Amino acid sequence: MSARQPASTPSGSEGATLQRRLGPLDGAAIVVSNVIGSGIFFVPMIVAAFYVSTGTAMLAVWAFGGLMAFAGAMAYAELATLRPHAGGEYVYLRDAYGPVAAFMTGWTSFVAGFSGAIAATSVGLAAFIGRFVPAAADTTPLLTIPLPLVPLVVSKQAIVAIIAIVLLSFVHFHSSGRVVHNVLASAKVALLLVFIAVGLGWGHGTFANISVASDVAGASTGWILALVPIMFAYSGWNAAAYVAEEIKDPGKNVPLALGLGTLAVVAIYLALNLLYLYAMPVGEMGALLGKVDRLTDVVAERLLGNTAGNLVAVLTIVSMAASVSAMVLAGPRVYFAMARDHVFLESAARVHPKYRTPILAITAQAVWASILVLCGSLSTLVSYTGFAVVLFAGVAVGALFVLRRREPNAQRPFKALGYPFAPGFFVLASAGMVVAEIMRVPETALAGLAVIAAGLPVYFLIAARRKGR
Repeated sequence: MSARQPASTPSGSEGATLQRRLGPLDGAAIVVSNVIGSGIFFVPMIVAAFYVSTGTAMLAVWAFGGLMAFAGAMAYAELATLRPHAGGEYVYLRDAYGPVAAFMTGWTSFVAGFSGAIAATSVGLAAFIGRFVPAAADTTPLLTIPLPLVPLVVSKQAIVAIIAIVLLSFVHFHSSGRVVHNVLASAKVALLLVFIAVGLGWGHGTFANISVASDVAGASTGWILALVPIMFAYSGWNAAAYVAEEIKDPGKNVPLALGLGTLAVVAIYLALNLLYLYAMPVGEMGALLGKVDRLTDVVAERLLGNTAGNLVAVLTIVSMAASVSAMVLAGPRVYFAMARDHVFLESAARVHPKYRTPILAITAQAVWASILVLCGSLSTLVSYTGFAVVLFAGVAVGALFVLRRREPNAQRPFKALGYPFAPGFFVLASAGMVVAEIMRVPETALAGLAVIAAGLPVYFLIAARRKGR
């Protein structure tokens, strides 16, 4: 190993430590649940409206996005087996670029990346529960706390969302949390497969829709730009890397978890896009943008009739619950790693002596996510930092090249497939997507950069306090 070692490692921690008890299927379940959220239910409308003119092009660009996600997953697999610790890209950026870059990704994960996504998904979950229990979707204010900048608004919907966050956080306090998550992930995949099979097998559609062309400006080159929203829909393929410290035999099982999980997602995404095209051609799909929130509702109605609405609602509820569960599980491992390096609340580095989980890191995330629910402006915060997912993933894969050069003789139980071409292309494509997003919506992207940059004074304040001790 090189002289540049992590600031702290599991072996140097005091008290209880995280325990390696997850297998490759546990890790794959985390990946599947983290990726398959709401993106696949509305991103195809964006792609159809602006970027592709035929169903064939639609399927091709989603397949290409899947290849990119798999290339990234294999790069992360090498990094995670080289550094089989909790924290994912926080650890890789720390060891490749230094503590400031690492803190920026950890800061973004806590402020918006995980916490904001948990809050937004939980609010969506409450809204869909409202289909069966109307009160759960009631946004009428019950209490308003008039804070100076952002008032906190308590509503029935907010209460239901916070209950979901608290319950799933409590579940993941315990070692049995992985069992609950695996059940949710399995139910999620099973319902998606049933929806696809029933829709294609008994639905009133036609595969002829795939070849029906639509008039989309710039469709000849639009597939390149289509990768921006598509890769947002694929984000989360790296989720198993966050729990590498808890996976048994990480040199073997982390690559399996990342590979199996990502390939499963790609297969499901392609099957769902095929189902959408079976129900309607690209032109009609794109025309729905701005008129409906979720493509699945219209697809189910066209293929199976109005009675399919409840099936889609149940599918959505289970899907969102599994997504929240995956993020509640993965996110705190980042803050745990930061706390172990003394750049987060140091108590967050504590591990429960019986359950072997970072319960205080989980609690910190639950509290902040609940506050974001009450803020009501969390969708704006998430949209501001959405492109940061692509940015930091690209920078993390770039760390693969840095560590290969810096530590040429380090033991690597797994080496990234297609190196250097596949990870190199991933880095370049990620950079291109970030630039494209900044050019497309400069105000939103710059606001996102401001949120990320706001972590700088926090880091230097923490560093100054540590130096002064």
